Formats: sequence, C-alpha cells, structure tokens
Amino acid sequence: MEPNQKFVYTDAGVTAEHLQFFDTFGFIHYKRFFTPEQIQRAIQAVEELEAQWIAEKKDKIFGTPIKYGKDENGRTVIHRFAFASLHHPYLHEMLQDPRIQELKKFLGDVPDARVAENEKDGLVINHYINTGESEFTKLGWHTDGLRDLVLNFKLYPMLNVGIYLDDSPVEKGGLRVLPGTHKQGLYQMMFRKKYFVDNTPDPDELIIEAEAGDLTVHSGRIWHRVALATVQGAASRRRVMYFPIISGKYSPKSHRSPTPIYHRFLRMIK
Repeated sequence: MEPNQKFVYTDAGVTAEHLQFFDTFGFIHYKRFFTPEQIQRAIQAVEELEAQWIAEKKDKIFGTPIKYGKDENGRTVIHRFAFASLHHPYLHEMLQDPRIQELKKFLGDVPDARVAENEKDGLVINHYINTGESEFTKLGWHTDGLRDLVLNFKLYPMLNVGIYLDDSPVEKGGLRVLPGTHKQGLYQMMFRKKYFVDNTPDPDELIIEAEAGDLTVHSGRIWHRVALATVQGAASRRRVMYFPIISGKYSPKSHRSPTPIYHRFLRMIK
C-alpha cells in the first residue's frame, strides 16, 4: 500500500481493504463520492445560508464564532461557519446518505458511533481564499482530538469527514497530513508540533489533491494542516465541508452554549 492511493466507493461499501488502509495511514480518500449535481446543489445551499447570515449579521451559531472576510472583489463572505446542516434542509439531507452512515466503520467497534450534526461544531463550511483582505488562507498543524482532551480530559475516538465543493490542486494549498501519526502516543499528539501556530512543511507530509465531489476521512489523532495557496484571488478559492463522526458522551450544542476555548486560537488565524 502507498499513502497516496485513492479509492472509489462502490456498492460493496467500506471494505476490508479500505479499513486496512485507514488503519495503516489514518486517513482515506474517495474519488467522486458525490455527483456534480449534488455538489452544485450543496454550493447553492451554502451560498443561500451565507447570504442569510450576512444579512442577519450573525456572529455566532450555538456558541461557535462565524469568521467573516472579503473575497477577491471586496465582497463580504463567510470564511468559516458551523452547524450548517441544522440550518439548511439540503445539507441535512446529504448527511443522511446511507453511505455516510457506513463511514462509521472507520471508528472501529464503537456501539455509540454517530454523525455529530449538533455536537462539537457540527457541519462546518470552510471557504479558503488568498486575497489581501482574506481572513482565512491557511491553518497550522493540529490534531482534532486535542479538543476532547482540553474540554473533557479524555480522548474519544473521532473521525473528521471532508466533502470537497471545489477542485483542490496543489497550487490552492489545501490539506496536508502526516500518515501514520494517528498511532502516536499522547505526548507526541500534544507536543510534536506547535498547535495552529506552526505551518511549516514537513518532509513526511502528504498533499491531498482532490476534485469537487471527492470525500476524505481522517482520524482525529492524525497531524494535519492547511497550506497557503500559491495563487491568489478566485483561482485560490477552496470550499470544503467537514463534519465529525464521534463516540462518547452525548453533548449537544444549543443557543445557550458558550464559546469553546479553542476558538480563541482560530480567531488569530489568517
């Protein structure tokens, strides 16, 4: 097996080969998981929700801050917002796809595995664009599991699933992972990199080049970052939807939820 291998999801579902690959490297990449028509409808849903929240001047959803910025034309855009599937019927419908439920197998033999639409940050929309006025162009090294350690003093099994709305070639920056680091010890998970601050390329990192409609799954323990695009303006636009598959104590968010402490770090990221 090579870590840059890609798969096509078929009627066979999540196979033993897929599980072995994920166990070895800590992530998996499916090509053309969603059709162009589904992706176009998802983009439309995201744009509808974005326009609504800009008009309403929303600053938080269930305690999670909305990150605003400007696009290549100086127009106000939302770079990051959460719990999107709870606020648009089509995005919710996408997460009910039986194939999405099948992805829970990557969490292992966990009886309470679930797609977390109303926990953590739910379905997150990330809109990266590299302009002089953009407020979201990259994201430093981190693991997704640190959040549970900070909030719960316990590390629960977790997956992060990405749905690509745009093509993501290397010149757009995009996701980098350190294959195999999902099996690291707790010390390495906490201190191998400087969380969110360090965006330095690693000689062992793998570049995830994806196309619109592709889907990725990565372990909450794996080290990953989002690199800065080498192109600017519209050519750098990269929109990805992420949602967690989790286990452990059920912790739904609501309008009364406080802002999680880790979002203080996200405020500093451009």
